[in-house]
Amino acid sequence: MVEEKAPAAGPTPPTAASLREAALAHLARFATTRRNLEQVLSRRVRRWGLRAQKAGMAPEEIRQVEAALLGEIPEIAAGMEALGAVDDAQFARSRARSLTRSGRSRRAVTAHLVVKGVDGETAQEALEASLGAGEEAQQAELAAALVLARKRGFGAFRRPDRPERDPMKVLAVFARNGFSQGTATQALAMERDEAEDLILRFRSA
Repeated sequence: MVEEKAPAAGPTPPTAASLREAALAHLARFATTRRNLEQVLSRRVRRWGLRAQKAGMAPEEIRQVEAALLGEIPEIAAGMEALGAVDDAQFARSRARSLTRSGRSRRAVTAHLVVKGVDGETAQEALEASLGAGEEAQQAELAAALVLARKRGFGAFRRPDRPERDPMKVLAVFARNGFSQGTATQALAMERDEAEDLILRFRSA
């Protein structure tokens, strides 16, 4: 008679305490939003579920454990927020500034913040706090377009040994990156010294 094997015990699941530790460890390394932190912890739970499944743990048991752990995550994230370790507004302001300095348009920055879990109102307030409004915001947008132009070798930053690019294709690159035609045209018309000066002033502000 063949002896039946006992069902596999499976890997030890996370606990609320270990998820809090994981949250603190993540926040020590990365700035993030509350929603993004919840996603990080959720993925940790799901990875445990996959390992448990491979180990032969019963699917119903896996679902029960996952449901209990996922239910803990919003409270853990709220606790991190209460401690000040998670601050969506501060994250948005910092990220908006750094992305603009790297050549991202206001539209692209907004899309990035929304993907990261920042709500629309907070994203808009962050953009105004970091990049200003009105004329100040337009100058920040132009500076970002110039950074992109410098990266791609457009306009005043074109290398003399490279052939002239099709103007429509160049404008299309700016459009794909969220810049208006007016901003792109203005960036492409600037002299190199003027463009470099504007980039430097924006990054030094």
